[in-house]
Amino acid sequence: MPELPEVEALREFLDDHLVGQRIVRVLPLAISVLKTYDPPLTAVEGAEVTAVDRHGKWLDISAGGLHLVAHLARAGWLQWKEEFPAAPPRPGKGPLALRTVLESGGGFDLTEAGTTKRLAVHLVHDPAEVPGIARLGPDPLADGFDRDAFAALLAGERRQVKGALRDQSLIAGIGNAYSDEILHAAKMSPFKPVQNLDEAGITALYEALRATLSEAVERSRGVAAGRLKAEKKSGLRVHGRTGQPCPVCGDTIREVSFSDSSLQYCPTCQTGGKPLADRRLSRLLK
Repeated sequence: MPELPEVEALREFLDDHLVGQRIVRVLPLAISVLKTYDPPLTAVEGAEVTAVDRHGKWLDISAGGLHLVAHLARAGWLQWKEEFPAAPPRPGKGPLALRTVLESGGGFDLTEAGTTKRLAVHLVHDPAEVPGIARLGPDPLADGFDRDAFAALLAGERRQVKGALRDQSLIAGIGNAYSDEILHAAKMSPFKPVQNLDEAGITALYEALRATLSEAVERSRGVAAGRLKAEKKSGLRVHGRTGQPCPVCGDTIREVSFSDSSLQYCPTCQTGGKPLADRRLSRLLK
């Protein structure tokens, strides 16, 4: 799933390639992709793109006083095209969900792999009209997001720290992969209750959060849109690396599986050498 660093890199890429260009057509090609109908997509056709912004994991393209906002969800992606074929694509064929054609003849496709279709596109007058944007917490890389602001967000939390980091209404932009990376950098168990964090633990978690996300953004900066997924994977230390050696201590990276996702961690770095119970595996062994 694209998270804050990849979406920020896409924003920068589109800011360089899209701003100043005029939109000719916006073609929804999957029945599930478009979540709004008023204003219609034709309202943005003929308009010049004036800005590209990011809200958490949402991309926001401004044109003609409107905002075309997109959430790539788990399996979505943006593919930049210098030129499109003359014939329009056929709806319902393959992963193509939405095509935006520019006056230059190029543009971008939004695609989504798999059968679970969650990629979402809205055309609105104000991004705050989109419920997923309206509920977002602060951006963790914003200038004003300091250690005290982070501590204030955690005050009163009773969840495990992994779940708190992934809650978009608490902190915007962090998903499954970077929460694993942040917790590994902070040397903290994903199951540690937030209320058990002392002042030193809050500081360590904040510093790991800022450093992990900042470094990921820097790695992605200037990378072409088509190579961002590979760049993300190459920079991860624990997430998606079950069975491989931890790059810090050499211990074997382990996994806890859930019904629709999994987390990865290093026992030596994060849990005092103790493996966490994998509930799904435990049920299979009974």
